[in-house]
Amino acid sequence: MESLANLESFMRSAELGSFSAAARRLALTPAAVSRNVAMLERNLGTRLFQRSTRRLTLTEAGERFLSEIRDHVEALQAAIEGVSSEAAEPAGVLKVSMSPHFGTDYILPLLPEFTTRYPLIRPEWTFENRQVDLIAEGYDAAIGGGFELAPGTVARVLAPAHIVSVASPGYMKDRPIPANPADLANLDGIQMRSSNTSRIRQWVMRNAAVDEMPAALTEKIVLNDPAAIARAASLGLGVAMIAMPDSLSFFERGELVRLLPDWYADIGPISIYYASKTLLPAKTRVFVDFVVEHFRRERLAERFAGSLGASNLPKRK
Repeated sequence: MESLANLESFMRSAELGSFSAAARRLALTPAAVSRNVAMLERNLGTRLFQRSTRRLTLTEAGERFLSEIRDHVEALQAAIEGVSSEAAEPAGVLKVSMSPHFGTDYILPLLPEFTTRYPLIRPEWTFENRQVDLIAEGYDAAIGGGFELAPGTVARVLAPAHIVSVASPGYMKDRPIPANPADLANLDGIQMRSSNTSRIRQWVMRNAAVDEMPAALTEKIVLNDPAAIARAASLGLGVAMIAMPDSLSFFERGELVRLLPDWYADIGPISIYYASKTLLPAKTRVFVDFVVEHFRRERLAERFAGSLGASNLPKRK
């Protein structure tokens, strides 16, 4: 009977197109994965891959073999994982990626309770403004918004990702309050330049009546980091478009107020992403459930919803 290790090495190599990527997914060395596949080919008496310096390509026999075994191997892996997770406490390195500002404000504070509940899990968290490749880079999970779902990636929605217009009370003191997104052109704009495209980010705002209108920000100041933009707005340098999660602490301290409370830009949900439902390690499963429950208990989805409006406009005397 063929070993499960050989079959797993073959399946992951076929899915990811290389022994190195499969090795990262399986926590093995590339040499071990290559050796397992070679042993499988030898036992079957047929070549499963065409090998090149750039990529692995399945042969006709390899494609047929993969389609015949995939469901059976995954069912067996799920059964093994289920029994193991029931018998053992979640453990191991938990590698997670998240944006610096959001992660520091909303996920990092969960760490004391999480590590107390699961002492055998060792968090290894990366704070970065980019979409990671969960499988190829060996991440257990990622938290963010606007990610493109790669094959085999699962997303659980945590909250909406709504962008709102803000300014400091001091900046707005002697200025007219805008009535719609077009009026933002009358104020000093703090714009964002995308690190990926090098372009100024353009926002289209909407309201409850589903009217849409571009946010007409000027370009008095251009920055490339959401946290820096929020801070610049709090210093009274102009009006900015920032995410509700980044705004809340400034609102609470009275350093920023929301303009256009009936208008917001929707850039999709904030989600927690992980590689697979059926093969989820216990450490990843408990982390996902822990974060989802925290967002539900604290009603963060409602707090992050720019569509609910706000009553923190600057008051006129």
